[in-house]
This record gives sequence, structure tokens and C-alpha cells, in this order.
Amino acid sequence: MCLHQPPCPSADASDHDSARRVATHPEQGWSLLCNGVVIFADTGELLPDGRAIPAPRISPDKPT
Repeated sequence: MCLHQPPCPSADASDHDSARRVATHPEQGWSLLCNGVVIFADTGELLPDGRAIPAPRISPDKPT
């Protein structure tokens, strides 16, 4: 799918979110990367095969 030189990382690569953005919709909170990955403003991701990668959750510190 990527026509850039050098090519962007594939959707299966560990650094897939470093691919170039081809469509950006900040008002809706998402961007499409040239490798088919959709990234969301909350850092969640949707891969081209339909798998979802949820945004990381930070649990509050427990009082000591």
C-alpha cells in the first residue's frame, strides 16, 4: 500500500505507527496511516485486519 521511499513500516511491524499519515481528522480524533492502520487521539489503534489495540490505561497510584 505504501509508495514512499523508503517504504513505511507494515501494519505488522512493531513500529507500524511511525508510517506517514494519509488522512487526518482531528475533529473526530483519528488518522489513517499509509499502511492501513487507523490511530486514535487516545492512542488506541485499529489494524487493517480488524484487530483493535486499546489505548494504554494508567492506574492511579495506591495510597501508602
